[in-house]
Amino acid sequence: MDSPHGASLSAEDFGLKGPRGWAFRGVEFSADPGSLVAVEGPSGSGRTCLLLALTGRMRSTQGHAEVGGERLPGRLAAVRGFSALGPVPGVSDLDPSFTVAEHLRERALLRRRLGGSPRALLRPRAERAATARATIDTALEAAGLDLAELPKAERTSVRDLERLEALRLSVALALMGRPRLLAVDDTDLKLSAPDRALAWELLRGLAAGGTTVLAVCSESPEDALTVRTRPAAETDTPDDTTTGKEADDAIAETGRA
Repeated sequence: MDSPHGASLSAEDFGLKGPRGWAFRGVEFSADPGSLVAVEGPSGSGRTCLLLALTGRMRSTQGHAEVGGERLPGRLAAVRGFSALGPVPGVSDLDPSFTVAEHLRERALLRRRLGGSPRALLRPRAERAATARATIDTALEAAGLDLAELPKAERTSVRDLERLEALRLSVALALMGRPRLLAVDDTDLKLSAPDRALAWELLRGLAAGGTTVLAVCSESPEDALTVRTRPAAETDTPDDTTTGKEADDAIAETGRA
């Protein structure tokens, strides 16, 4: 797999405020292409909003950020074009009624219809199928998901996947678009210590391969560049507090993977 060149990341006094107050504010950091960036903080501290803002799916209201040379909040669509979401609750959830194969086929079809060239759509059906299969296999390998190890192989329903397996599937779906920036929410949620280590090993490997990885977590690994968020009550005036969920509800500029 030829790794895409990762997107650089930087933020200066970066913040997002909705009608009920701040989701996050005053974020400042800089990361080179191919970095593993961990957004660390307790639930409700604006971690998910920051992830969505840095991937062009929420419009910030204070300061600015640059992602892959594109300045935010002005260039939201451009950033969405080369970033991809792994698991983000409420935004890029897996459908529990789908099988693994159905998710993979759906993503391959969307990628061909929305991201392919008109000439590619005219290629013979067998050739298009072979290209889609190669894309799927490459993404599964990069995400470390072995279909043969699942209970019913590719016919396994999402509801029957273990938490780490579901994480790998979401990452594989995101990688099919060959993003320069991969964003993953709740990286360490409900994972045992061994599975947590495997999840970070996966993301570390993707970053080493050239893709910039932005991962929300409750506790970041030592080798990650860590950006810490704080609960709104610690950064706001008494009349200006909000939770991350309230900010999600207040922001209109939201997109899907």
